[in-house]
Amino acid sequence: MSLSIAFRADASTEIGTGHVMRCLTLADALRSGGAETLFISRDLPGHLQDLVLARGHRTVLLPPPSSSVAAPSPPPPHAAWLKVPVAQDRDQTAAVIAEHGAGWLVVDHYAIDARWQMPLRRRQPGLRLLVIDDLADRPHDCELLLDTSQPDGAERYRPLLPPACQALLGPRFALLRPQFAAARAQVRPRDGQLRRILVFYGGSDPDNLTAQTLAAIAHVAPAVAVDVVLGRNTSPAQRQQIEQSCAQLAQVTRHIDVDDMAALMARADLAFGAAGVTTWERACLGLPTLTVTVALNQRGVAAAAAQRGILSWLGDAHEVTVSVLSQALRAAWQNPQMLAEQSRRALEWVDGGGAGRVCQAMVGSR
Repeated sequence: MSLSIAFRADASTEIGTGHVMRCLTLADALRSGGAETLFISRDLPGHLQDLVLARGHRTVLLPPPSSSVAAPSPPPPHAAWLKVPVAQDRDQTAAVIAEHGAGWLVVDHYAIDARWQMPLRRRQPGLRLLVIDDLADRPHDCELLLDTSQPDGAERYRPLLPPACQALLGPRFALLRPQFAAARAQVRPRDGQLRRILVFYGGSDPDNLTAQTLAAIAHVAPAVAVDVVLGRNTSPAQRQQIEQSCAQLAQVTRHIDVDDMAALMARADLAFGAAGVTTWERACLGLPTLTVTVALNQRGVAAAAAQRGILSWLGDAHEVTVSVLSQALRAAWQNPQMLAEQSRRALEWVDGGGAGRVCQAMVGSR
């Protein structure tokens, strides 16, 4: 009998796409080993049901929120992201699992904690939980905890997990699609010279960092080739502004919601981007990055990666201006040795085999 695995994760214009995207990577890997997969997501603006279906996974959209959230007391910091009362979300999720069946439930949601997990497990005897987290700000009831952000994070999770829970920590467990390991085998050594720049700030860019970054490139290095990637949730107004910024560059190629991000990363010499899931994708391919944190939960990743010497952290989105971006680009341009060293260290830190390790941990826990 094949392993049946359900995923509870949301995507929206507010939440972003990263939670669903990393779950998709794990689901693809599990399905390649014969598992049956099911995604359970709330019907929110910017949900990714069409993408999940296109990747061959079953999906169920929970009803859209109809009223304000009755937050638990005390709530986890991101409680509002659930959009409905905790009990309602838990009961709706339990009903889907009861109908479709599942041996494992993967939960990737900052608004869900042990108060959601424990009652659901009592209703679903034998159901095992894998929690994906990188905040360590709330307790969990699960068999496995996955946090790729910091390899030395065991102590901060110790009071938040059951004694028997196995913690999978650090970038060796980073959930990367097979295309990154394949591209890694072919990637050329970085010499620190800037010939091509990649700009990508995730599935949505509410701070309009893409337009600011293009303005900085036009000011410092207008002749360098540039790849600009826009997420599917980029607003029409943002796209228009980005088009205007692109007009100032001599060699620019625009991409929308690309499938083969690994190819773009492999041929770039420097990237501008956020400190989310793409941090590990860029590291796997040895791509130096000027990073901006677009959410508070990204600070831990950015700090750990900067300390490791694989990127330059420019600060939070509200602190970053065209001037800050220009200065950082000029400094990188003038210091190829620094970029070459960042590339070398990044390749040492992330090898692209994380999804396989997580799958093995789940299968071994059956």
